[in-house]
Amino acid sequence: MNIALWIVQGLLALVMLGAGTMKAASPKTKLVANPHMAWASDFSAGQIKMIGLAEIAGAVGLLAPWATHILPVLTPVAAACLAVIMLGAVRTHLVRKEPWAPPLVLAALCAFVAIGRMI
Repeated sequence: MNIALWIVQGLLALVMLGAGTMKAASPKTKLVANPHMAWASDFSAGQIKMIGLAEIAGAVGLLAPWATHILPVLTPVAAACLAVIMLGAVRTHLVRKEPWAPPLVLAALCAFVAIGRMI
């Protein structure tokens, strides 16, 4: 189980780091121009940057605490927080009638890590 959790944590960290960096570093106009990021038009530039920073912090939180054994309780907390962010993304995509399955899968994987690292 530990190996499966590490694999999922690593993959989630890569996805969240990439997505968060894109949101935090790109201007809103560039994000809205991307057909897969049309949801960004519903949010302010500051909100988009904060979502991106939260995803980056979550990516670090998925790996660093558990790997270093410094406050390892933060890993399931980070996973649970990322699951909440992804459930918010599911809601946003449902309201906009866009594909909602990808953020739901990410939320489920985050929940797997949160539960797996708590027990």
